[in-house]
Amino acid sequence: MTNSATSPAATAKAEQSPLVSPTILRSVTETVNGSHQFVIQGYSLVKGMGVGKHIASDNFTVGGNPWVIYFYPDGKNPKDNSTYVSVFIALASEGTDVRALFELMLVDQSGKGKHKVHSHFDRSLESGPYTLKYRGSMWGYKRFFRRVLLETSDYLKDDCLKINCTVGVVVSVIDCTQLDSIQESDIGAHFDMLLENMEVSDITFDVAGEKFHSHKLVLAAQSPVFQSEYFDGMDEEKQEIVITNLEPKVFKVLLHFIYRDTLSEEVESVGSSSASVSSVSETLIAKLLAAADRYCLDRLN
Repeated sequence: MTNSATSPAATAKAEQSPLVSPTILRSVTETVNGSHQFVIQGYSLVKGMGVGKHIASDNFTVGGNPWVIYFYPDGKNPKDNSTYVSVFIALASEGTDVRALFELMLVDQSGKGKHKVHSHFDRSLESGPYTLKYRGSMWGYKRFFRRVLLETSDYLKDDCLKINCTVGVVVSVIDCTQLDSIQESDIGAHFDMLLENMEVSDITFDVAGEKFHSHKLVLAAQSPVFQSEYFDGMDEEKQEIVITNLEPKVFKVLLHFIYRDTLSEEVESVGSSSASVSSVSETLIAKLLAAADRYCLDRLN
């Protein structure tokens, strides 16, 4: 049979977890926007081509999908009897369920800036993006503009119309951002300096004639025994407590652990050296374990 003992040094190390930089995982939904201008030169020549017939712009790509603009000089709806011109934007690929926002603008060519705008972007919160399910799916207006008014307006100049189209394709991406690495806390070092600073201590322990200056608040926070046996009901003028059941070197290591939550180097060296089982009870580690049990320092047990 093999006997093994785990030192408090190993226990304390095992309970310390490495600090991992946290990450933020965000789902970001946005639009990829693109614009295209469709110039219709020779409007008078395409007028009268028939209801439901159109001329098309060149294909243009937005959000990885090709698009095309259709202009119906005699309108798309037979019921309107060529009263209106119609303008539509169509998906020109086999993409399915492409969600997008659209804007169609008839350019005022007088320079006054009074463009005729039909925008889906302005209504995005009300109705959401439009979904195009297959090639040829369209968004637009059958009654884009009354033809009689168009032909006498500043939108038509030198027998030319200009239509600007903006498409905003909805895309979703996962953004994983790693925060700056969190450095290991150095609070233990600050508490170590506090332990060494005699000027701000409020309690002194006399252990076999050796003096140890300390702080009631720190000790009471770590050990309920210190609080109940030494501090509760203690005379405020009393500044020194005599400890008779510990050796100075053991009490010193105990204070080091209470303040720094680590073991001193001398305990580390003893814990890593080989020793017979029969002599364990005489080692510093054994005495430290007994003191930890006495003062309810569970992390040392």
